[in-house]
Amino acid sequence: MSEQLIRSALENIEAFNAGDWNRLRGAVAADVVYDEIGSQRRVEGAEKFVESYQGWKKAAPDCIGTVKSTLTGGNIVAVEVRWDGTQTGPLGDIPASGKKWSVPGVQMITLENGKIKELRQYFDMLTILQQIGAATR
Repeated sequence: MSEQLIRSALENIEAFNAGDWNRLRGAVAADVVYDEIGSQRRVEGAEKFVESYQGWKKAAPDCIGTVKSTLTGGNIVAVEVRWDGTQTGPLGDIPASGKKWSVPGVQMITLENGKIKELRQYFDMLTILQQIGAATR
């Protein structure tokens, strides 16, 4: 059971890495809730969720998430992940810097009927901004 939960939870990272937006849509519930704690962004619905991931991919097309560990309890999967990318596109209002970022994060994923129902993503946005030169240390 936990093996299947982990597989379902990791679909969002694998789809992001591949830039496969149809796969990502298929991994989430239609009414998914996504809280991106580092940016204080919250979106509801599969399309808004996909759009938020596309925004990160536009900012850093080479960005990938590397899973470090997982933990399950009930219908929740915790995923420790490292995000690495090069900012060659705008990140919100921040123009492309050509600089790399590498930041650890954690996703807390609630699954329902094999789909991601809620995803809370924790990462240090200040570290990303410092690494791309948009904030000072």
